[in-house]
Amino acid sequence: MSGYQFDATLYLWEATTATWVFVDLPFDVADEIEDAQHGPRRGFGAVRVEVTVGATTWRTSIFPSQARKTFILPVKQAVMKTEGLAPGGAASFRLTTVA
Repeated sequence: MSGYQFDATLYLWEATTATWVFVDLPFDVADEIEDAQHGPRRGFGAVRVEVTVGATTWRTSIFPSQARKTFILPVKQAVMKTEGLAPGGAASFRLTTVA
């Protein structure tokens, strides 16, 4: 397992039927995670992670984005509400890859 800490700005991504909130991983963090991956990946090239923002910790996956040239991290609405986050705002994240 590897751990990373970074600040990132939340942004909206609108799909046809839903709106999601994401943050981009810094390029250096994304590069380290990419280099550490061995064997087959989950669907869409996902990497399982545990994330903490504020007092909230959850498990999710990060996804490679060719358009953004990094991994993107979805931030659940429950986390947004609990931590008082909003798109356009910044937050500090701790991220650990999990098996």
